[in-house]
This record gives sequence, structure tokens and C-alpha cells, in this order.
Amino acid sequence: MATGWARDGAVQDQIDASVEDAVELARSRLPKGQSLTHCEECGAEIPEARRQAVAGVRLCISCQEELDREQAAQAGINRRASKDSQLR
Repeated sequence: MATGWARDGAVQDQIDASVEDAVELARSRLPKGQSLTHCEECGAEIPEARRQAVAGVRLCISCQEELDREQAAQAGINRRASKDSQLR
């Protein structure tokens, strides 16, 4: 594939770097340490089942859902990859 002045494999290196960055970001968002008994945002009790299922959990379900919505809105990734959505 002709890429001008770029060396062979430069495009793949760029793709690999993007994937590595995304994986690192996802790993940095994983909870670590001891689970809390109460949500650090609203103070609601975190159910025992959630604390056992998610190691290092810090938020109740509602606060976690809100955080997930905010992060998804900031991501800006076009998951559908439709031509129409790319033009917007």
C-alpha cells in the first residue's frame, strides 16, 4: 500500500498503539483494593452481592450507571461505523 513518506508497517503500528492506549485506559478504570460498604458519591449502602462480584467497588449501582453514561458520552467512538454517522 502506498503511503507516501511513511515506512512499511507504519499504519499498523499506529493502529496497534491506539489499541494499546485503549486497553491501558480500560485497565486504569478497573476498581482496585478493598470494596467499600457505602458509595463514595451518595453514601448509599453497597449490597454485599455487588461487593463480592466486583473487587474494589466504590460506587453503588446508580452512581456507577451515571458515571458509565458520562464516560460513554465523552468517548466519541463511532461503534456503528455507518457512513451517515461519520458525516455528522
